[in-house]
Amino acid sequence: MTQLRVGLVGSGGITHVHVPAWLELGAKITVFSLVGAEELAERYGLTVAESLEELLDAVDIVDICTPTTSHRDIAVAAAAAGKDIVCEKPLGRTVEDGQAILDAVRDAGTQLYPGHVVRYFPAYVAAKAAVDAGRVGNLAVLRFNRGGAGPASDWFYDLEQSGGIIMDQMIHDLDQARWLAGEVASVYAVHNTAAGTTEDGALPRIVSAHVTLTHESGAISHIQGVWGPPAMEFRTSFDIAGDAGALRFDSAADTSVVKNLAIDQTASYLPPAGAEESPYLTEIREFAEAFAGRAESRVTLEDGIIAVALAEAALDSVRSGKSVPFSTATVRSSEEVPS
Repeated sequence: MTQLRVGLVGSGGITHVHVPAWLELGAKITVFSLVGAEELAERYGLTVAESLEELLDAVDIVDICTPTTSHRDIAVAAAAAGKDIVCEKPLGRTVEDGQAILDAVRDAGTQLYPGHVVRYFPAYVAAKAAVDAGRVGNLAVLRFNRGGAGPASDWFYDLEQSGGIIMDQMIHDLDQARWLAGEVASVYAVHNTAAGTTEDGALPRIVSAHVTLTHESGAISHIQGVWGPPAMEFRTSFDIAGDAGALRFDSAADTSVVKNLAIDQTASYLPPAGAEESPYLTEIREFAEAFAGRAESRVTLEDGIIAVALAEAALDSVRSGKSVPFSTATVRSSEEVPS
């Protein structure tokens, strides 16, 4: 098998789960970053590129792990160079960014998959399987919570740069809600930092938001996110209720998944609490197989654009204080982009 040649752009925290996954697949990794490339290369035995152009000349796959506002330019350049692409979420800061990326990838005939890794976490995979099999019945109410210590870098807290907690953190559960309950008809959101800076002019570092999605099916999803103080432990949970039962997961609970379903209770379709491998490895392996034409990815470029569109609608709702109508018809698929 030909060795994967991967170009990593960026050296931030997320690279420390991407790099081990690519190395597990036997990849040769070249890294380019404005800051920290040498340290990352020394830690993992990588090759350093002095420019993005040098990196693009040396690789077949580009893995974008940079701040959100840079995703568009890097992805467009990688596509123009004929490279397949992995792009950390969110795909772009705006839907316009996402559509520009889609145009570039389509024109180049390459592939791009956004890093919505929660689709690979075992409890969420089990929930998807249960919902698709009809074991929960018709979905009525879904609740998602995600919280922990806030990011260290200031740019995450700047709504213009990152989209804040809704675009950067809660986009995982916006994607999950749509993955499980289907397309969305309206979005309503509240955000505790909508008023702007604190009295001393700094961006608030303790942040929370709540987004309510009304799905076309009539199901309601409630999504809550928190960026807390440095000592706050990371925790996620979901509660999915339908007319045949419910599923519940809490990463902090002694029992990871509690089931209350009107089915045969002797055979469990839910995995144990611990994953046998990192979800990031599962994700990146699937992307690599898709690039090679041996499999389909469970997350598409269009999914990434729609997730950004949902986050943008939530931010519009925060600004207006009103519910925002939503339709995926406003998001072009790769088959709809004009030549």
